[in-house]
Amino acid sequence: MIFEIRNYHYEPSLLAEYRIWATELALPYIREHLDLVGFWLNVDEPPQIAGKPQDELGPATVTWIIKWPDVATRHATMGRVFGSDTWREIMAKNPGQENYHRTEAKFAEAL
Repeated sequence: MIFEIRNYHYEPSLLAEYRIWATELALPYIREHLDLVGFWLNVDEPPQIAGKPQDELGPATVTWIIKWPDVATRHATMGRVFGSDTWREIMAKNPGQENYHRTEAKFAEAL
């Protein structure tokens, strides 16, 4: 079992609009097609940072986690799920692709 941790540096000033889009359109589709562990949006509370400073983007504003049996299944599934006509229609209603300043995906195993 692996976990895919997806971080999005989405434009903070549009998170209210993003929340509506995610709740009404994106999340129902994602939950139907993937084993979603959770989906989180930042709250208006400053992050606690230790060590080296972050870059100008700061922390991710949206984080979600998907559970997979293995990486091969993930790679085989993602293109189908996010390449569908339905997902393209959902993304067309997103407050704006240009508002994704950075996206990150990393893979982890539970200890």
